[in-house]
Amino acid sequence: MKIKRVEHVAIAVRDMAESMAMLEHTLGLELDYEETIGNTKLAMYPVGETYLELLQAAGSPSPVAEWIAERGQSLFHLCFEVEDIDAALAELRGKGVKLLDETPKGGHGGSRIAFLDPASTGDILIELAELPAGHG
Repeated sequence: MKIKRVEHVAIAVRDMAESMAMLEHTLGLELDYEETIGNTKLAMYPVGETYLELLQAAGSPSPVAEWIAERGQSLFHLCFEVEDIDAALAELRGKGVKLLDETPKGGHGGSRIAFLDPASTGDILIELAELPAGHG
């Protein structure tokens, strides 16, 4: 498996507008794009070769709402960009890594994503993403 880079660091937030204002006005970051996937609203802010991803629940049920209820507003997951997500998942399965997603699903910006089970990653939620050609 070839990990190309940290694609994004995701942060679960209670109030998207408030968190966006902080990133923009306090840190001077510029919004790249926003979208809603299922019951999750997201906003992507480029920082060098990676992104900060803000996540807010946009409906119920929502993993983000559950996360905030249990842990508060905080780091949600790390996302690594991989060249070939199907090969990466096959390699991880072969190593005995538990997967939350056995097959890739649609993700941010048209990417294909899959999450690893935190039971196999030291309690850290890790996402793998294969980006579409020309993304970014």
